[in-house]
Amino acid sequence: QERLVESGGGLVQAGGSLRLSCAASGRTFSTYAMGWFRQAPGKEREFLATINWTGDSTYYADSVKGRFTISRDNAKNTVYLQMNSLKPEDTAVYYCAAARSGFGRLMQREYDYWGQGTQVTVSS
Repeated sequence: QERLVESGGGLVQAGGSLRLSCAASGRTFSTYAMGWFRQAPGKEREFLATINWTGDSTYYADSVKGRFTISRDNAKNTVYLQMNSLKPEDTAVYYCAAARSGFGRLMQREYDYWGQGTQVTVSS
């Protein structure tokens, strides 16, 4: 059974950094595009970043561009989200997702598998 499991969330002060990991199991996702999304309380889930299957093409939402970096290690079946200069408004549950298309995807409906999420809380 395919699974995506996020880890690395937690509580951090504003200006700090966290690195989220998303470990895939049950199948290889090396040919899948991967993405990160987040959902804050009372808000809709929003797109953050996507990476193509080879890892050489990425795309970011304006809200995180220059602060967050998505990367992947296909040998480990893992995708990462390095988050720097965190702000209180970054507080949310963060989700990773996998899309059968190898090319980066921005829309939630284009993703086929989702993790359960990891909580990130940024204190002011």
